[in-house]
Amino acid sequence: MGATMPPMPRRFMPLTRALLVAVAVLSLAAASQTVGQPASAAPASFTVRPGTQQLEVLGATPGTQLELIRQGAVAGTGTVDALGSFEWRQLPVGTYGVQVAGSPGTMVGGNQVTSFHAPAPQQPFYDAQTLTNGFNFITTRDGTTLSANVVLPGPADQGPYPTVVEYSGYDPSNPGNTGFAQVFTTLGFAYVGVNIRGTGCSGGSFLPFEPVQSLDGYDAIEAIAAQPWVKFHKVGMVGISYPGIEQLYVGRTQPPHLSAISPLSVIDDTYRGTLWPGGILNTGFATPWATDRAHDAAPNGEGWETDTTGKTADQLTTCAGNQNVRLQNPDPVSTIEDNPFYNKTYYQQIDPSRFVGKINVPVYLAGAWQDEQTGGHFPDFLNKFKSSPHLFATMSNGSHTESLSLGEFSRYADFLYLYVGQEVPTGIKAFVAPVLAQQLTGMSGLHMPPGNNYAGMNVAQAKKLYNSAPPIRILFEEGAADGQPSGAPLPRFEHSFRSWPIPSAQVKRWFLTPHGKLAGHAVRHGVKQTKARSFRADPKALPATDYTGSSSAIWGPHPSYSWKQIPQGKGLGWITSPLKKKLVAIGSGSLNVWVKTTTKDVDLEATVTDVEANGTEVFVQNGELRASHRKLIASRSTAIKPVHTDLQADAKPMPKGKYRLLRIEIMPFAQPFRPGDRLRITLDPPGGSRPLWAFATLDHGQRVTIATDKRHPSSLALSIVPGVKVPAKAPPCRSLRSQPCRTYAG
Repeated sequence: MGATMPPMPRRFMPLTRALLVAVAVLSLAAASQTVGQPASAAPASFTVRPGTQQLEVLGATPGTQLELIRQGAVAGTGTVDALGSFEWRQLPVGTYGVQVAGSPGTMVGGNQVTSFHAPAPQQPFYDAQTLTNGFNFITTRDGTTLSANVVLPGPADQGPYPTVVEYSGYDPSNPGNTGFAQVFTTLGFAYVGVNIRGTGCSGGSFLPFEPVQSLDGYDAIEAIAAQPWVKFHKVGMVGISYPGIEQLYVGRTQPPHLSAISPLSVIDDTYRGTLWPGGILNTGFATPWATDRAHDAAPNGEGWETDTTGKTADQLTTCAGNQNVRLQNPDPVSTIEDNPFYNKTYYQQIDPSRFVGKINVPVYLAGAWQDEQTGGHFPDFLNKFKSSPHLFATMSNGSHTESLSLGEFSRYADFLYLYVGQEVPTGIKAFVAPVLAQQLTGMSGLHMPPGNNYAGMNVAQAKKLYNSAPPIRILFEEGAADGQPSGAPLPRFEHSFRSWPIPSAQVKRWFLTPHGKLAGHAVRHGVKQTKARSFRADPKALPATDYTGSSSAIWGPHPSYSWKQIPQGKGLGWITSPLKKKLVAIGSGSLNVWVKTTTKDVDLEATVTDVEANGTEVFVQNGELRASHRKLIASRSTAIKPVHTDLQADAKPMPKGKYRLLRIEIMPFAQPFRPGDRLRITLDPPGGSRPLWAFATLDHGQRVTIATDKRHPSSLALSIVPGVKVPAKAPPCRSLRSQPCRTYAG
């Protein structure tokens, strides 16, 4: 591989460009038919474009009533919108016709709607497409065109270049916004930013994470890989957050010319991890994000579509025409709100944890436990990348951008060099990383820690060195690195493991006592019982979030958090005695509490904190649960990870005057607890302990009673990992990134 790998055959040698174009046009002919067939029909007035479980009508007269015909019967109806379009979604595979209502003579027949698993186009379809430096369009298998911006690190004739693709519904193809592209071109990679259908200048209609976007991504990868300026005719994928998540959707389709993916700051189980954690709607991040995507996917919604920068007159015309299906976009917020339970038809198709096992290329994944946007649930699917030949994962405390921090960038860049470029990593990354860190955090004068030394190695040797380190890397106490400014995006120490979950991890359980303690054993028989403790569940007792600043300022060294104490009577807490030995917790947790309520349902949040020997309390992690969602999936639940069915059929109200066991999942985290520290767990309504996440909580003012007697042994279970070396002294308050601190008040 790399220097020893022979160049791949040039696909353009066997066929002339004209023949390739002809093949491509013929392959699309069946995908787009116009009224006027048969010859006896009315004059042409609209176009039909079938696709994957979808069918679009384009160029029709606004207000026209249409009928969808299948097997001689009306299978659906619709009204043409103001832009002359209509779209049917989620259609069964089959052949369809479209006609003006009651006018069979206007029928456009023979439109084949295909399945997600239909064969991909043959190679000539991709070879026929030409992409040059600058703004372009890529044609997908159903005829939809996706806008793409190519940024080369040098002249095309001085290539080929290792190439990476960013694919999302933001603005990666905007020729006026190439800041992220410069990160990769400086490293020596060609960069191609592609907008998913229904966004930017791309055609089609938009719904977040719709399955057809996976197939479009396949087509984009294959069309880009076919270009003469692409090294080895193989490309990798890059991106953080939305474009990171999209890599999982594209990777599952197994494009033959995809070399590797590097998803950063992603989600695993979309319903349980981000949209409805514990069955409670995330109105602080999830629904505002969906609202923003709907706004940007409206006609010319991103604003740059009509900008002439970098576009020819013909490209502006294509971009304008591609806006014409946007009025057919479903409302993503309504879709989320209309599915408060785990609707398998909807949520399984947007749940990456269900299909990452199909990804068959090397994967580099990174994220943060306290990620204020996508959340910290993502490690739960790391053990599901079964088909990937290599999975490398780096996890740390911190924010949404921690996956691009100085402590992670070296290993990330090396992965791209080795598995996309098939070349030995260079030292230029040491100059790129501090500039990127300054842009994200506002901190200057920082330096990337030294990484592997590949001097004198060939690619095979460099890969061997890279792969010699355990693939699961945990960065601890990000922001408190010795000798660095407080809050800098660098870890204080780290530890690596061979797999996830960590094989050496041991379950440690503490029992909640009637007096607010966490003890190593349950209440024993014969011990005098104290009246059960209770609180009034009032979600308005605390602010919705602990941070109200800008979304970018939170990535700086010392965001202004306002992490409030739970008001007296509005929640409960339990705390250990000072620890005699250090404990390092890595992984998920479970708070198992026996709860009685005065109403039929209640929303609860469990929060783990570290009360240090000096009296400083540090936020660690938390999780939520709506009591009616308490039924577990027994086959997937463990001592430290409860998995709830979240099915409507399983939802049950709380019984009057009776206790029920609730298992609240604590999302994954990694935290050292030093000798003298005290581990604390609190329970109250959701809110007030995260920067962006807020919740549509129930507000009945109910009394919540927690039983901690022998019959009801409430407990906290965490994953404790031995053998991790921890600095003796705790870091200063406020130095840890995305872990606010306060004085412990009991």
